[in-house]
Order: sequence, then structure tokens, then C-alpha cells
Amino acid sequence: MAKKVQTVFVCQECGYESPKWMGRCICGAWGSFVEEKITPVQEDRRHRTGSSSVGAGNSRAGVPVPLREVRSSETDRIVTGVSEFDRVLGGGFVKGSLTLISGEPGIGKSTLILQAAAYIAEHSGTVLYVSGEESEEQVRMRADRICPELSGRLFILSETSMENIMTQFRKLQPVFMIIDSIQTMYTSALDSAPGSVTQVRECGAELMKAGKSNGIPVLIVAHVTKSGDLAGPKIVEHLVDTVLQFNGERSYNLRILRAVKNRFGTTNEIGAFEMGQAGLMPVENLSESLMEEMGDGTEGSVATAIYEGTRPLILEIQALATPTPAGFARRQAIGADIRRLNMITAVLERHAGLSLSSQDLYVNVVGGIRPEGTSCDLAVAAAIFSSYARKLPPARTLIMGEIGLTGELRSVQNTDRILREAERLGFAGVILPAKNAAKADRGSKLKIQGVSSVAEALRLIG
Repeated sequence: MAKKVQTVFVCQECGYESPKWMGRCICGAWGSFVEEKITPVQEDRRHRTGSSSVGAGNSRAGVPVPLREVRSSETDRIVTGVSEFDRVLGGGFVKGSLTLISGEPGIGKSTLILQAAAYIAEHSGTVLYVSGEESEEQVRMRADRICPELSGRLFILSETSMENIMTQFRKLQPVFMIIDSIQTMYTSALDSAPGSVTQVRECGAELMKAGKSNGIPVLIVAHVTKSGDLAGPKIVEHLVDTVLQFNGERSYNLRILRAVKNRFGTTNEIGAFEMGQAGLMPVENLSESLMEEMGDGTEGSVATAIYEGTRPLILEIQALATPTPAGFARRQAIGADIRRLNMITAVLERHAGLSLSSQDLYVNVVGGIRPEGTSCDLAVAAAIFSSYARKLPPARTLIMGEIGLTGELRSVQNTDRILREAERLGFAGVILPAKNAAKADRGSKLKIQGVSSVAEALRLIG
């Protein structure tokens, strides 16, 4: 009996399926629906539930077991040999886990993955590297540059068919598998093209089943959209255990690996790398590296701090305020959230008395870092004020704090560890919210100054 082909319309932005075409999706996107034909296949219960939990042998499929008898996989990890990569993962790849890594083309994803694959093949066992975008020769050329001495247990497969990949997977029985990239893979069970919503979702689920049923960690590479978001349906992000973002500015050698989801480690943990001729080299002391070129008392330049994952990070914020030659002022930011910049500008005009409506404002986070959170608000405001008023900020002074809409300063987290890092790097003082200053360690050599509002902070600075 011929299989009945079903036609659905799928949103390319969020993966929402509709039996009929819609002009606007429930996610708000216009004109994002495409027609896709789905051929029903025999349902496999393991496809949805997996044949075991993470780490083969932890439990039997469909049979409840006491939780205390389940073996923890916390110590059962495969290290990559790249210290910053292992830091972001939480110590290495957990067996049976599914990891998704995304980043712009040419940023260094394949280089980082190949370095990890070469180390795992040499120290842990067979590794299967599936490349759907490059040939075996192209991958070998990269390997000759970054790891000339290759282990015989690192296998490369240039293939896009999931059926063929699973056949080779069962033959090799690797300890680690890489899929580069998920948007190039397809299964013959579906009529849609590779990279479509249904193909990405089906291939992702098939890889999840293979990894969890065999206790094999699987690393999936994914493309990003023009806005920097992960391409494809959001369901892929829900399927995987870990989501990593690899980014950086092309004008800098610095690359940042960030964990935005991690079921086996700390979220928002970051790892730093420097791109060189021999591949990506870990940067152990990121704060010191970022502050090397910062001058003392430079107009429009302010030092601030954030807490990423498990470590404090010292950053340099630069701002430039200049009279606008056009009819309306421009606001541009590199590394900072433009919406946050507009809010800070409005607060400065309303509560600090600055006239910025006729000023073009440019803000840059030096080093290509994109800090998360709001602890850099006060530093951005201080850098704008320094450039606008032509005032030199206090030398070797750290400035941090979150700005509210009423001009008040809100406290930030993990200030004690940040202050210790600032003292280690040779800073002389720190300006921070009054609540944080009241709880700060008075045994510190830093000159700690607490402020309660943006206006008070700017008076202290200028």
C-alpha cells in the first residue's frame, strides 16, 4: 500500500506547523511559511523517549528504577584536551549527551572541533567526523595546519544521508561523533530538502536516539542567521543537552565560546581563544589580556567588570560623543545592546542633565566581547559623559552598576570576587552601587566608593 503524503506549511523562523498557509505566523514573522510534504513512517517509540538515559546502562527503557541506584555520569566525561573548551562544557563531554555549537561562517568552529577530535581520538578511542560541507581533502588540509600528527582512530566521512551515516556509525562504534553541519543532513523518509524545518528536526532526533542509546556524545554544528540567532527550528535547541555559541569580531584574534544551555554544567560560562597559525590557543587570563592596551586616564575610556559563569572578567568600555552633522543623532554600539544604550542615553538626559539629542554616540566593548547582563550600565554612562564633557575618568578605577529608569543604581552580583580580580590586576579604586559598597570587604586595598544614583556617580567622576 502506497504511503499517504501529507502537506503542511511550516514557519522557517520558529518551526510552527499549520495545515494551511498563513500570512503571519504566531511568532510574529511575516511570509515565513513554506510548503513541505511529509511521508508518514513507522513510529518508533525509542525515537521519542530514547532507549536509555544519558550514559548507556544507567537505566532500562520503560522500567522504573530507584533514583539512588542510577549511576551518576558526572565523572564519566570525555575531555577534549582544550582547557577552555572543557571549562565551558563543565569538564568535558558527558557520554550519551547531545551538544549543539553555532557560530558565523569562518569564525573557527571547525578548527576548534578538529582540535578536540584529534585529542579524543588519540586518548579516548575512535572518533567519527561527518562533514556535509567539505570534502575529506579539505578537512585534511586544515588538520595538517593545526594537528600534523593525526591518530589512526580519527575517521572522516563526507556524507549527508542519515541512513548512510548511521550505517557507518554502527560499523565503527566510535566513542565520539561530530556532525558538520545539521543543515546539510537529510533522511530519505522525508521528501523535503536538506536544511528544511522537518529535515533538521528529524535528523536531530535521529542523532539524539543514536547517541543516548549507545552512550556516545554527539556534537552538532549549526549555522546562524544574519541576526546571529541559531538557524532552524527551536525544537533542535530543546532536543540537545548543551547549546554553545562561538563568536568574535573578525578584526580581532580573540574568540569567545559561550554556553547558553548546559544540563551538565554552568550556563553562561565562557571560554576564550586566540586564533593563530596553529589553530585556536586557549587564553587562560582573559582579563589581563583585554586590559593590556588600556591607557590610564584616557578620555571616553572606562574599565568595568562582569561575572561570566565561574570567573570575573574585566572589560574596557569606550564611548565617543560628537555633534551630529545630520538632522537626527545616531546611536551605534559594538558589543553592547543598542536598546540598552538608548535607555541609558534617555536616563542621562532626564536625570543627569546631559543634552545628548544633538550628539552622535558610539559605544564599543574592546576586544569583541559581548557581555551579558546589566552590570556595565554605569560604565557605559561614565564613558559617554567623559567623552561628552571632555573629562578624564579616574585612573585605574573600576566602574560598575545597573541603571534604573529613575536614575537609581541597582546592585550587581559577585562583587567580592570581582574586587579581588581588580586588586590582582593593580586597580586603585572602584565606583559601584551603595548597596554593594556597604557589603564590600573593607580589608581590600581598593578605594571603594558607593553611589546611589547616576547623577551622583557623574559628579564623583567629573
